[in-house]
Amino acid sequence: MSEIIKTDVVIVGAGPAGLFAVFELGLLDIKCHLVDILPKAGGQCSELYPEKPIYDIPGYPIVTGQGLVDHLLKQIEPFHPTFHFGEMVEGLKAVGTPEAPLFHLRMSGDAILEAKAVIVAAGGGSFQPKKPPIEGIEAYEGKSVFYAVRKMEDFRGRHVVIVGGGDSALDWTLNLQPIVKRLTLIHRRDDFRAAPHSVKAMRDLVANGQIDLHIGQVSSLRGEAGELSSLAVKGADGSVTDLACERLIPFFGLTMKLGPVSEWGLNLHENLVPVDTERFETNIPGVFAIGDINSYPGKLKLILCGFHEGALAAQRIYHYVFPDKRLTFQYTTSSSNLQKKLGVV
Repeated sequence: MSEIIKTDVVIVGAGPAGLFAVFELGLLDIKCHLVDILPKAGGQCSELYPEKPIYDIPGYPIVTGQGLVDHLLKQIEPFHPTFHFGEMVEGLKAVGTPEAPLFHLRMSGDAILEAKAVIVAAGGGSFQPKKPPIEGIEAYEGKSVFYAVRKMEDFRGRHVVIVGGGDSALDWTLNLQPIVKRLTLIHRRDDFRAAPHSVKAMRDLVANGQIDLHIGQVSSLRGEAGELSSLAVKGADGSVTDLACERLIPFFGLTMKLGPVSEWGLNLHENLVPVDTERFETNIPGVFAIGDINSYPGKLKLILCGFHEGALAAQRIYHYVFPDKRLTFQYTTSSSNLQKKLGVV
């Protein structure tokens, strides 16, 4: 028999939306467990752009992806959530009724979580970088070829080559240029899909001789024991140029996989979960979806929208967890009860 672990709510996904949902649930005395396939909290913020600045979080003129995650983790400390990292919810079984939902969630580690409500905050699902079709690139991955910048200091003083023409490629070109020995940007054509101001800033650096721009595609890599020394770029005219390269960062986008969530009986539309905008509940009573994974008219894929969605979902979940109690709305600024929960009085 698999171990059954009981809690009030299971949150699938420990990115910013899932973490803030812990806070909103905690204010209502609702306990929760979070499950994430990644080895730590933070979702894409921690995995893909931990040191990239974010400018549209209320109250923070600028905050890095990891900085935001650290603040959220600090904010939810008073509620002592339980995390299950490196695990996936492989199955969802409804064992209650629409009026009194109860679910068994089967984990990849064989444990079963029992909860009265489920919040799906899985972003776009599990994600994998698209790899460039370069022979032998696997031998360099994790040593000198990286698909994300997790720590800028790892690139300081190096010959760095970035490949791509989207926002990620241009953003990191601009952010890494001041600290690397030399930076080269490679794109298959002289046309970029990034924000116009980023493209202009990049072209200014090229014009001033501060970075190099090559139009073409990486055709081969050279190095030993996983450490790159150079690479070859094939131009549109067939010419081949050799470039010094100690660190290669290809930005070819991500492949998103929804995973087992697609088998839960949710009314999926283009791999997104439709919800109402009053409670952010799905077609299954007791199952909610917040953040990038949900869909509704006017949806914006912004972190701050995920915060709002989690707050409203928590209000509805309270009635499932405490069906015999009346919910009284309170403000953290004026409620001594809430302030005690937060440990500030």
